[in-house]
Amino acid sequence: MSKPYDIIVIGGGILGLSSARHLLTCIPNLRIGIIEKGTSLAQQQTGNNSGVVHSGIYYRPGSLKAKFCVDGRDSMIEFCEENEIPFNRCGKLIIATTTSELPRLNDLYERGIANGVEGLEKIGPERAAEIEPHASTLQALWSPATAIVDYTAVTNTYAKYFQAMGGEVHLETEVIGIKKTSTNTILETSQGTYETKHLINCAGLHSDRIAKLMGVELDIQIIPFRGEYYTLQKEYEYLVNGLIYPVPNPELPFLGVHFTRNVKGYVEAGPNAILATSREGYRKRDFNFRDLSETLSFPGFWKVAFREWKTGLDEVNRSLRKSVFTNDLQKMIPSIQSHHLKNGGAGVRAQAVRNDGSLIDDFVIERSAEAVHVLNAPSPGATSSIEIGKYIADVAQETFNIS
Repeated sequence: MSKPYDIIVIGGGILGLSSARHLLTCIPNLRIGIIEKGTSLAQQQTGNNSGVVHSGIYYRPGSLKAKFCVDGRDSMIEFCEENEIPFNRCGKLIIATTTSELPRLNDLYERGIANGVEGLEKIGPERAAEIEPHASTLQALWSPATAIVDYTAVTNTYAKYFQAMGGEVHLETEVIGIKKTSTNTILETSQGTYETKHLINCAGLHSDRIAKLMGVELDIQIIPFRGEYYTLQKEYEYLVNGLIYPVPNPELPFLGVHFTRNVKGYVEAGPNAILATSREGYRKRDFNFRDLSETLSFPGFWKVAFREWKTGLDEVNRSLRKSVFTNDLQKMIPSIQSHHLKNGGAGVRAQAVRNDGSLIDDFVIERSAEAVHVLNAPSPGATSSIEIGKYIADVAQETFNIS
């Protein structure tokens, strides 16, 4: 066993690295280590999202999401400029294609204005056609401040600063057990034991398990949802200039299938949202008995399933039938055809669900005696990672009484 750490961060995603970097910036003499079970950083949610730098339109005014996103967008762009990380402020068009969606579009506009979203406009079909000539809309919101970036590159840059300040990163190190002594916490891992005074849980898809290993009683469980993408064939990429999104269902924390021209140049279409049979189930065939058993034995899951059974069946149908997926995309771009699409990648969202079946839509950051637990940090978590990292660092200093 090595010399004890002052703080160990579990999870090598964008929030774990941001939090660790900010702690060392504030208190340079801390000994901080990051434990990551993957072979590289940002392998899970961070490295499998669409790379959007959100502007803050969707989030309830006063929520942590709204607070962090608007500031986070600006600090993310500034960080990328300072570190020469490629990004593209391509803008986002949110389009209403039916009259029933117009009230919801107006609600989004009012939210965006309340949240201080820069440059947000409500526009008609003529102006929308100037931005996205192949999209069809009755009315739209245009958010010129929305951008795209490679969040894996951002995370690796956070890690560069962290390690330059003396921080240590341990890859291929999976936490198996956690024991508390009178003074410290012992982590049993696949690479031996580590001792630490304090712990920050940024384990993402496994954050609830880490909290339970530390004896924290939760009414939250992570339910994994896989989001599957198609990619536009190269010769049809001209159909999309930037980002084209539908008006989302306000009852669900998902934004619906959309078009994203990502920073690598190609255009993705998706994602859907279906239950994953593994917490790291990026392919349909991925299966983990423990993960699925925990999902099926959780009362909150069945309450969601009974309440949203129709939506769930629609998502499965869209996953299994390319024609159904194409039909949904045609609502936004009528000229899209099935043969324009090829199979793309997938991401897994760690959706926190309470025992009563409520889907948690805001960030959840809680503390126990010697730990801070990030239990829910969905989109715009990556966008807001600098601001969330500062917040977690502040919470840690207060919780651990360090300065």
